[in-house]
Amino acid sequence: MSDKQQTVLITGGTDGLGRAAALLLAERGYRVFAAGRSPEKRAELDRVATEKKLPLQSIELDVCDDGSVQRAVQSILQKAGAIDVLLNNAGVGYMAVVEDLRLEDLRRQFETNVMGVIRVTQAVLPHMRERRRGRILMMSSVAGLLTPPTYGAYSSSKHALEGLTNALRLEMFPFRIEVILIEPGYIITNFQQTARELAQPYVDAAKAGPYAKIYAGAWTGANQGRGNSKTTPEDCARVILEAIESPHPKARYAVTSLAKWVSFGRRIMPDTLLDSFLRRKYGVTREE
Repeated sequence: MSDKQQTVLITGGTDGLGRAAALLLAERGYRVFAAGRSPEKRAELDRVATEKKLPLQSIELDVCDDGSVQRAVQSILQKAGAIDVLLNNAGVGYMAVVEDLRLEDLRRQFETNVMGVIRVTQAVLPHMRERRRGRILMMSSVAGLLTPPTYGAYSSSKHALEGLTNALRLEMFPFRIEVILIEPGYIITNFQQTARELAQPYVDAAKAGPYAKIYAGAWTGANQGRGNSKTTPEDCARVILEAIESPHPKARYAVTSLAKWVSFGRRIMPDTLLDSFLRRKYGVTREE
């Protein structure tokens, strides 16, 4: 990247991994626009930026709204003249077994995690392409490589994001635009609380049904994974910084030891062995 101050747009930049990345990049001298929907979270981040005298400001952006995306991107271009780095971080997670999954929730899952990414990327790409420079980072997940029970909707959206990124990486090669996957494992953020709230109606409805043990095992396994993880949002932000500043970035960066293990295991282990591992981790057993 150039020595000139770089401008970064981060979707979902006012909370969790996006917020940690926004603060670290601003501390390193990048001009950061942290996008989000919540006025309260935007105001809090702006307060922190002002207090620390950081080149960071929040901006209203809803990845599910065409007008909101266009207004945000045009505003940034007017203020900064260019967008050098796009971090597609906004996302949501609906956790339910496939038989229970409501199609409207599946649509919301893909509208945010896939269509939202496409919407923002398409708004930014023409400017990067004309300048023949830029980096686009896609926030995937270990769930884009391996799918636990109840993760069908969320994991399928991340698998789609992986495929989208693989295609875009090749399509952008002629224009010197790097496209990079970030693949975190378990990291404690507010994302989990939101996912729990979205899943609660499914869990409540399943208490007397055939999938009660599946839901219980899925949450227990996930909670254990988060409890055992020592990786922080700030650790993930440092990986993002590495992907932005590397002269020759890798196609994907695994974050957390779990994500590194899964990335390796996915390539060499048969599905039967991976399924066996997931059944043990999430307490999936045969009924008598």
